[in-house]
Amino acid sequence: MNWWKIIGGIFGGAVILAIGLLIGHFGIKKETEIKTEINSPEWVKDISKDVDEEFIKEFMKEVNNKNIEENLRILSKKPHMATTSADEELVKLILTQWNDPVIGLDSAKEERYDVYLSFPDAENPNNVKVLTPQGNANFTSQRAESNLTADQNDPDIVQPYVAFAPKGSAKGKLVYANEGKVSDFQELVAKSIDLRGTIAIVRYGGTGRVNKAINAAEFGVVGVVIYTDPKDINDGKADASETYPNSWYMPPSGVERGSFKENFGDQLTPYYPAKSFTYRINETQIKGLSPIPAQPIGFEDAKTLICELGGPAAPENWQGSLGCVYNLGPGFSQSSRFNNSDVQVNVYNNRTIKSSANVMGLIRGAVEPDRYVLYGNHRDSWVHGAIDPSSGTAVMLEITRVLGAMLKQGKWRPRRSIIFGSWGAEEFGLIGSTEFAEEYYSKLRDRTTAYINVDISVFASDTLRAQGTPPAQSVIFAASKQVNTPLHPSLTVYDNWKKHSNRTSIQHGIIPQLGTLGSGSDYAPFLHYLGITCMDLAYTYDRSKSKARIYPAYHTAFDTFDYAAKHIDPGFLSHQTVARTAGNVLLRLSDSLILPLGVKDYVETLEQYYNTAENNFRDKLQQNKISLEPLKNAINKYKTACDALEKTIKELNSTDEMPLKIRMINDQLMLLERAFINHFAFPDKLYYSHVIWASRTSSVVTFPGLADAYQLAVTTNQKDNWDQVHHQLTIVIQAIENAASTLEIAATI
Repeated sequence: MNWWKIIGGIFGGAVILAIGLLIGHFGIKKETEIKTEINSPEWVKDISKDVDEEFIKEFMKEVNNKNIEENLRILSKKPHMATTSADEELVKLILTQWNDPVIGLDSAKEERYDVYLSFPDAENPNNVKVLTPQGNANFTSQRAESNLTADQNDPDIVQPYVAFAPKGSAKGKLVYANEGKVSDFQELVAKSIDLRGTIAIVRYGGTGRVNKAINAAEFGVVGVVIYTDPKDINDGKADASETYPNSWYMPPSGVERGSFKENFGDQLTPYYPAKSFTYRINETQIKGLSPIPAQPIGFEDAKTLICELGGPAAPENWQGSLGCVYNLGPGFSQSSRFNNSDVQVNVYNNRTIKSSANVMGLIRGAVEPDRYVLYGNHRDSWVHGAIDPSSGTAVMLEITRVLGAMLKQGKWRPRRSIIFGSWGAEEFGLIGSTEFAEEYYSKLRDRTTAYINVDISVFASDTLRAQGTPPAQSVIFAASKQVNTPLHPSLTVYDNWKKHSNRTSIQHGIIPQLGTLGSGSDYAPFLHYLGITCMDLAYTYDRSKSKARIYPAYHTAFDTFDYAAKHIDPGFLSHQTVARTAGNVLLRLSDSLILPLGVKDYVETLEQYYNTAENNFRDKLQQNKISLEPLKNAINKYKTACDALEKTIKELNSTDEMPLKIRMINDQLMLLERAFINHFAFPDKLYYSHVIWASRTSSVVTFPGLADAYQLAVTTNQKDNWDQVHHQLTIVIQAIENAASTLEIAATI
């Protein structure tokens, strides 16, 4: 028995020793583990959290189409032109929601600017008349659009006009000038038509709204009449029975209003916010305004004028869908009831300075409060503006409702700060957003990661339409892959988009087509002036089924809630889809540990632009001793920098250097777009400073400054102009090399 006790004691001791060794091995922290824990306190873990995919799913689930529908009903109830009482009511409405204690943001406020606007005289309406030799009017354009629904009875509907068209009357023989492009007027001159002292009737499309009049004036035209041809907006349908309220097509009396100026922002305070203390230039110093009177009319009135014209027939590609042969004029045919009559354009617009508000909402970031993600949409409209812009505002209010509720409930706070903007006076030329960009230039330039614009959120219900600079592509793709389409729930927005519009990418294969950004909405000052990565998101129509230039009720009195609910998005499921997609993008940009911006996606744009320049310009450049080789080398340097940065990101791990390294990498991603900004590149173009995306007149799709300079040099063959080509090439090379340097981590001085 004693031996058994001894053996048992030895065995028990061995077991205890083994357990102790195991505890010692696994329970006592190793030196490296201790070091990691000491150098990685809890706050490091908190700031190293990545985007929460489950939270994104919860957000998308909460987005409600019925709420969006009700938002739109309220927003579009009254006509709300900038600075009107109805516009001010919406300022209060948005402020109230964003400051709500249950579903509101951290804070919200209005910011006001005293801006230069243009309105018609309500007591003395603009018009277009046909005058007999005796001075009697035997035709006068309609003062207002037809009362087809109850919405058209509102006394606050502004009469058709184009803002900033100069006050005055002009009279002359009528000529048809197609779209009012320079080439159109040149063709008329080539046909021996004397344009001096004439009135030109032109249709929307082909060139900017005001450019039609600016171009016309250069050829001696004294007044312009503008209309929307059913060929361009209605797929050729012109009969009342085929148009609204029976379909989505523009009715014969519909008139497209708009801003009649080239440059965006307040015209009297370029580069400075339009505050009461700001210096204002003289009105005579404003550039890009029409020097001659101009007035828009409906295609019903345009038919009366065009179908009575004499002279030779217009070219086949100038013909429209008014049900007659379009002749050029000048003047009416001998068989016309208007024979020997002139056309008179009468404009009584008044220009004035008025107070316009932006409404700004803020959600403070928890980790990087000094890094901003901007999300914006303008508030003002020409009339009821159900689609433009209230469809976007309705979506923005639903996104802020969902995020505000989660914020107040303590479920979420973003890594970076989110700033929401309800911009004022956009329809008068992107005024609210531009004044904001000017006032906070330094802060926005140094701290903004990206800008999301959702202006018209739903043109139609077929597919996503996304535009943006190349770095935005990856985050839009990621978001669209997580949202299902409203018409085909088994199909993602991404796959549906790719089916409707795609391209072949060297890096990614067949992918959806990301469109480029011009200057048509509030992203313009952030892109062209500040160099911020920008995107614009919307749902739109199938281009294979409709060739409409834009949704047909655009800027007319028929853009109402009834129009939206019956013909654009019944059920508001496409609005919901845009809210989910845009909100998904917003959360990824605000919450991701590493900013989801694809710097390498710029390579394809740069290489495509280079190849186009080489194919179109190389021979003439060589003759003038200008080489494209340094441009090619700069692009290769950029590609190398992209590869190195991507490698660095992939090799990131949880070490004590990670937070600072992430901050450094994110700054490189954020500041990439800024490297393409050169405020001295285009001295004749207000705000246009982005050397890749600036406007251009050349038809060659390549670096805009280079393309325009080359076009001028080839035309004149003067040494000074070839020197300007070399100058613009230098600007592009330097910008690309700066972009490469921005992405390089190690100092290379």
